[in-house]
Order: sequence, then structure tokens, then C-alpha cells
Amino acid sequence: MFESAEIGHHISRKEYRRQEPVLRSALLAAQYALLAQGKTPVVILVNGVDGAGKGETVNLLNEWMDPRHIRTEAFGALGEAERSRPEMWRFWQVLPAKGHIGILFGSWYTDPILAHVMGHHKRAEFAQRLERIRQFERMLVAEGAVVVKCWFHMSKDASRTRFKALAANPKTAWRVTKDDLAHLKHYDEFVRVCEKALRKTSTGEAPWLVIDGSDAAYRSLTVGQYLLDVIQARLAGQPPQVPVAAPVADPPLDGKGLLDSFDYTRSLMPKSYEKRLEALQGRLNLLTRDARMASRSLVIVFEGMDAAGKGSTIRRMTHALDARHYRVVPIAAPSEEERAQPYLWRFWRHVPAHGKTVMFDRSWYGRVLVERVEGYCAQADWMRAYDEINDFEEQLVEGGAIVVKFWLAITPQEQLRRFEERQNTDYKNFKITGDDWRNREKWPLYQRAVQDMIDRTSTDVAPWHVVASDDKLFARVEALTHVCKCLERAMETRL
Repeated sequence: MFESAEIGHHISRKEYRRQEPVLRSALLAAQYALLAQGKTPVVILVNGVDGAGKGETVNLLNEWMDPRHIRTEAFGALGEAERSRPEMWRFWQVLPAKGHIGILFGSWYTDPILAHVMGHHKRAEFAQRLERIRQFERMLVAEGAVVVKCWFHMSKDASRTRFKALAANPKTAWRVTKDDLAHLKHYDEFVRVCEKALRKTSTGEAPWLVIDGSDAAYRSLTVGQYLLDVIQARLAGQPPQVPVAAPVADPPLDGKGLLDSFDYTRSLMPKSYEKRLEALQGRLNLLTRDARMASRSLVIVFEGMDAAGKGSTIRRMTHALDARHYRVVPIAAPSEEERAQPYLWRFWRHVPAHGKTVMFDRSWYGRVLVERVEGYCAQADWMRAYDEINDFEEQLVEGGAIVVKFWLAITPQEQLRRFEERQNTDYKNFKITGDDWRNREKWPLYQRAVQDMIDRTSTDVAPWHVVASDDKLFARVEALTHVCKCLERAMETRL
């Protein structure tokens, strides 16, 4: 697929001087229109053969447009913070907000390609990483982003000639690095792997643009015009091309749901509870301080109906932990900053490093629960979210996290009793709002959404644990017991 990029495309200097100011003005106007609309982020990936003009193009785009609204990031070797988190974490940290442009010099393609070229990863692992990239880009586009993928190409002879010319000039010799020369030795293998990567990931929603990098004028005008075209198309209202997710299954014919099958009568006496709670907190404390946790992290998700006891269960867990090594992240309605990003962004930013624990009081499951039931997102959005969430949790686990998910289940009768208790107790009034009562009226809709959620996102790497929580004492002990078992099992398997 690189043949047309090796035929020597060329634009004369005269023609370039004629087109450049017109294109530059149009790009700047499109950038300001994008910013004013505030609905679409633009992500520009700059990848390709060494010496094909990637750096020059990045500098040119910042020169042609207003750099105050462009975030340019270059990615090199992984740092300590990046090595202790999932691979995609560092890219989530730099995604542009709606209305802004992000230029990624080197991207999520660089490491998979180089690892395969250098023999560090086999074909199956390479294919798996490409599939994850496709899923990630599909999600970005579905969330409203424009993904512009530019691949700068040069033939082997042209690359060698360019490096020799740069190295011979004292003013440009610094631009030829040892890595560049090492990559040139693997040029044939590099191009073969890149061709496969581009074929597998040039999709309808995020196609690749392959550019002949041997002529600066041709290269610059080609990239600039392509970027202008895609921005103007989105400003004109052209919708993104996103595959439709599979629909959820119909409800069971007998009307019986998963949450109806649990025993809500189980309970503990206070004396037994206190004894077991103390023992479990000590056990959890020792487990989180185990030396093996230095290469692991712990992510605990608490979901449940209103008044199910999430907060009180979290407090019993935090009493067992070193305050320096955990965070509790309460999730409410997204802020303005969070609404300007894909919905998973605000959770990726809280992914813990190795040795740390994060507890989410409500979580990314809001997309398939409250947003689904209340109509805050379209049906297509919450249907595709199941796969996106499964992929997110799989990445957490691959990055070393132990993911524990709780659904605290209560009956409608117990919820009503707790609501009335909160309403009639002065120091508990803040816990009850009009939204709680309105949500209660939609109990059947939430129950259906919960069943779909558990069916579709209880995976081998991150299964759901449903706790019948009509008795808070029993629920707290069961949750603590389950976390300890998950930690013990995970650390044993890593021996």
C-alpha cells in the first residue's frame, strides 16, 4: 500500500507559494470555527518512516494554526509512572477537549510496530494490540472526535540519502540519532509490519492517509488540505461513521430477574459482626502491605441502588488501609471539563499506579445505568459501552490491577425504610434528595438495566459480585471477605 508514496510526488516552489497562504488562512478559520462550536475534538496522529518529515509537519501545523488551542505531545520511552499503569493510560492523559486539536507525534501505533519488528512480540500479540487500537479509535469517533491518521513514507533509498545529507551538514547532524540508523537497518521488516498495521487499522471511522514525505512542499500541502477537509466536513454536520453495537437481549419470558434470586434474609448479630470485622480489616491490611503488591494495584468498584450501603461499606474498608496508599473517588454528574472528553476519560485519570488502591463510589457503569434509564445518552451509546467497559477493565488487569466489582442489592421495601429513616433523622437529611425518590419510581427500569449490565460485563478478568445488602452488617463482612479472597488469589497466581 506504499507504492503510490514512492513515485516521487512533487510540488514546485512557485505553486507552493501560491497555495500556502490560502490554505493557511482556511485552516486557521476552520480551527476558530471548531473552537466556537465546541463539540468536536480533533486528534492528529503523526507516524511514519524516520526522516520522512514528521517533525517538520508538526512544527508547520503549529505555525499555520493558533498553537494556544493545540496540544502537541511527543511520546518516547515509558517513564516510571507509565510503566506502572496500563499501556493506553498515557494517551488518555493528553486527549484534546472538545473544540481543541491534539497532535500526537508518535502514538499508540509506535510501540506495537517496533515491538513486532524487533521480535519482542509474536504475530498473535501484535494482532491483539491492533484490535485494541481499532476499538479505541472507534470509541473516540463514536464520542464525537475526528481522528486524522497521517503516515509519512519514504523509500529505503530516499531514507538513506536523506540521512546522509542531514549527517553531512553540521547544522542538521543532530537530527540523525542512533535509533534512526538502527531502524534503517530494519527498514524492510519495518515497512512490512507497518503495511500490515495500516491495512488492519484503516477503517471507515479512522482511515489512514499515506503521504510521500520526500518533497516538503507536497507533504505540507497534502496534510494541510486533508486536515482542512475533515474539519470542514464535521463543521458542516457530516456525522461520524460508527458501526452499530449489538442490541441487548429481550427480558426473560417468565419475568424473573437475576436480582430476584438472592437471599436477602441473611444477617449478622452485632457481636459477631464486630469480631469478624476486626479480623477482616487486619487481614486486608496485611494483604495490601504484602511485598507482591508492589507490582500490583487494586481497583474496587461499588455500585448499587440508592441507600444500598456503598458509603458505609467503603468506610469499613478504608479503616484497614494506609491513608497514603488509597483514594476514594465519588462519582457524581460530570463536570464541564469531563463533559468535554469521552465518558471513560474521567476514570482513566484515576487509574492507580502499582502499590496503590482506588475505590470508586459509583463508576463508569453510570453509562449503562443512570444514563440509559434517564435518557442522558442515545441507545447506540449505551449499547456500545458494554464492550468499551469490558475492554477498559481488561486493560486495567493486563496493567497489573486487581479489579473487584460489587453490586450491593437491596429490596424495594428495605430501600423505602432507609429513605424514611434518612428523611426523619436530622444528621442524615443530606443523604436523601428529590432525585432519590424519582429514581425509586423507575425501579423496574433500573433493575432491567442492572441485569443487562451484569450479564454483559461480568467477565473472567473482572466478574461482578452481587451482595444481598438488606442487612448492612452482613453486607460489609461479605464485601471485605470477597476483597481479601480476590487479593489472595491474584497474588498466588503471580508467584
